[in-house]
Amino acid sequence: MKSRVVLIPCASYEKEQVYEKLKKGLALLGGPERFARKEEKVLLKLNLVRGARAERAVTTHPAVAEGLARIFREQGYRHLAAGDSSGFGSSIKIMQELGLAPAFEKYGVEMKEFREAVRTEYPEGVHAKQFMLAGDVLEADALISVCKMKTHALEYITGAVKNQYGCVQGFHKAKGHTLYSDPVSFARMLGDLNRLVKPRLYVMDGITAMEGNGPTSGDPVQMGLLLLSEDPVALDSVFCRLVYLDPELVPTNVQGERMGLGTWRTENIGLLTEEGPVELAEAVQRFGNPGFRVKRNRDRVRGWMGAVGIFKAFRRRPRIRPELCRKCGVCVESCPVEGGAIHFSNGREEPPVYDYKKCIRCFCCQEMCPHRAILVK
Repeated sequence: MKSRVVLIPCASYEKEQVYEKLKKGLALLGGPERFARKEEKVLLKLNLVRGARAERAVTTHPAVAEGLARIFREQGYRHLAAGDSSGFGSSIKIMQELGLAPAFEKYGVEMKEFREAVRTEYPEGVHAKQFMLAGDVLEADALISVCKMKTHALEYITGAVKNQYGCVQGFHKAKGHTLYSDPVSFARMLGDLNRLVKPRLYVMDGITAMEGNGPTSGDPVQMGLLLLSEDPVALDSVFCRLVYLDPELVPTNVQGERMGLGTWRTENIGLLTEEGPVELAEAVQRFGNPGFRVKRNRDRVRGWMGAVGIFKAFRRRPRIRPELCRKCGVCVESCPVEGGAIHFSNGREEPPVYDYKKCIRCFCCQEMCPHRAILVK
């Protein structure tokens, strides 16, 4: 049986329009009752990586979060919550700054901080046998993953699969980057994490996506789409096709399929729209964006060159743009490497400098920079 991915065009974040489009998308998959019983605790796991204005496309847009909350509430669900383990700052504060507090109060949604860490063994894990999960995630019965359509320096894109890294409690997210420092290892860890927390539904906010220097410092780009699926790999692969990126280049797709999380192969994906089933090639022609700025080449130095140390200099690495750096120190605080791979060498008179011998290329600094001052080149 093919993995179903629902594609719903949505031109703007006007609340009523988003609500109606989400209702139609959920209906195509069987409605909210397919994913949770009404007496269960439902958790909307948002993407709240750091504080930013909604129009910057850094976070799940509040209209999407509110629309889902409204749908579940109107269908009789009484135990609703929303949250994330933010990379920097307070998740509740980010939700408040996004204007979600009044809507969540109206629909009875409790805002969660994901503050408590609970050591969770996972002996069935292929690559990761243990996680420090947020207690709020463990308390939920039904996890609904509400991700954002964005580029990502380490994994090409961040979407349905990557969104679950926010189920790991704050400090331990940074530590995870040191344990799983290369793209394949990190993707395999994410595969195990998804198999452990088992989201029942994945919803991608692609009305305004992020291209370029994602996942926080890129540029907003209109895609005008909502994507929904029970298969996170299939959903991410449709995202890839829509931006003319080969899904097989994305480690979370390839490793996710190998680990039984889903499928990235076009022939195994059934695409549904309001008008009925549609071939993926037709959807790409109608809704795709060939100009979407995303890395499309494979990161690899092949043959004898890969064995020569000098060619390590050509690996991708984070670099600071001095003209944009405000010397706030967020990048220094975000580095997960013991002793730090980035530091101030002269107080705060000059931008921080990297010790590339220590740098593990996790790009946490680039992801957390609030001033878009760090590029991966």
